[in-house]
Amino acid sequence: MEPCTSDEFFQALNHAEQTFKKMENYLRHKQLCDVVLVAGDRRIPAHRLVLSSVSDYFAAMFTNDVREARQEEIKMEGVEPNALWALVQYAYTGRLELKEDNIECLLSTACLLQLSQVVEACCKFLMKQLHPSNCLGIRSFADAQGCTDLHKVAHNYTMENFMEVIRNQEFLLLPATEIAKLLASDDMNIPNEETILNALLTWVRHDLEQRRKDLSKLLAYIRLPLLAPQFLADMENNALFRDDIECQKLIMEAMKYHLLPERRPMLQSPRTKPRKSTVGVLFAVGGMDATKGATSIEKYELRTNMWTPVANMNGRRLQFGVAVLDDKLYVVGGRDGLKTLNTVECYNPRTKTWSVMPPMSTHRHGLGVAVLEGPMYAVGGHDGWSYLNTVERWDPQARQWNFVASMSTPRSTVGVAILNGKYVKATFNFYLIILM
Repeated sequence: MEPCTSDEFFQALNHAEQTFKKMENYLRHKQLCDVVLVAGDRRIPAHRLVLSSVSDYFAAMFTNDVREARQEEIKMEGVEPNALWALVQYAYTGRLELKEDNIECLLSTACLLQLSQVVEACCKFLMKQLHPSNCLGIRSFADAQGCTDLHKVAHNYTMENFMEVIRNQEFLLLPATEIAKLLASDDMNIPNEETILNALLTWVRHDLEQRRKDLSKLLAYIRLPLLAPQFLADMENNALFRDDIECQKLIMEAMKYHLLPERRPMLQSPRTKPRKSTVGVLFAVGGMDATKGATSIEKYELRTNMWTPVANMNGRRLQFGVAVLDDKLYVVGGRDGLKTLNTVECYNPRTKTWSVMPPMSTHRHGLGVAVLEGPMYAVGGHDGWSYLNTVERWDPQARQWNFVASMSTPRSTVGVAILNGKYVKATFNFYLIILM
């Protein structure tokens, strides 16, 4: 009988796991250790082979012709001892406990030791902890550690939740250089530029003696031409700006933008460009439901990227007008399928209630509606018999409709928009309304 000559290969199960368990046992009993890491008052014996297998930092240190490669003790300057011990244990076990009270020390030490998987895990942990009260600190820490993904996420979170961020202590403690970076961003999610200016003034007053000198430099990042004229007039008399020549120059630049609307194309600058805000919601009002006019109203929120039903009009309407006045949604005129309407409804999104408003003097469908510097205008349309050139204005103070100058030409299914303090008309209709 001839012996078997075929080759065989044996693969031990859990070989790597058992080997590392044995090396971890050597670590705990300080056996066969060939290097000691010194951090503060703590001495941590370890094995060069294990450290260099996991950490690119130690691999470069122990495999190159440098002084540390031959030293039995390595001083780890500026490294937190507990974080270093936790990461040494990780090198043997592949396990690491992440907690709020140790995460920053672990991340900074992992960055130094070039433990890429640990860095990624720590960054993901911090991303989950983001909150308006800590996002600025996390953003700054990520920048200092060179963690670009974490910095980007923290920065975006800060911009998205800026209204809540400015109410927290971290904002008040920021240096002027960081405030400048925030104010320069186009991505700040705020309802208006006044919000940012008020945040800046709150920051300045937190340490007025030291921060007054930075005011004009930081004010240059505020888009003053986008402020209301009344707000600019109040700024001019504010004690913080009155005696600062550079601040006065910026205020005058903004006032010129308002006083000379015909020159605005020549006055464009980074300060006249609106920011990319997602504050507010988009309302879709009415439309057609099969063969009938729909009564439903839905809203779209950019933050959630979702449409949700919010209310129903009191009755069916087609070819009506919609406008926003004083944060309320007005539904004006239209037709119900049988007759042309002059009725007006008002929806309050905060209280989720409808109010019946005084009717227009004229029944109108296919009209255009817009708000111009306070009053609301109902333009043109059809009264069921003929096309209209008449225009009515709703005075919110007197709570009544009054006729104003008529159009030169009767128009129906007319669209109306505001441009440079005047209303502009065109023959189309559009029922998507942004409510801030």
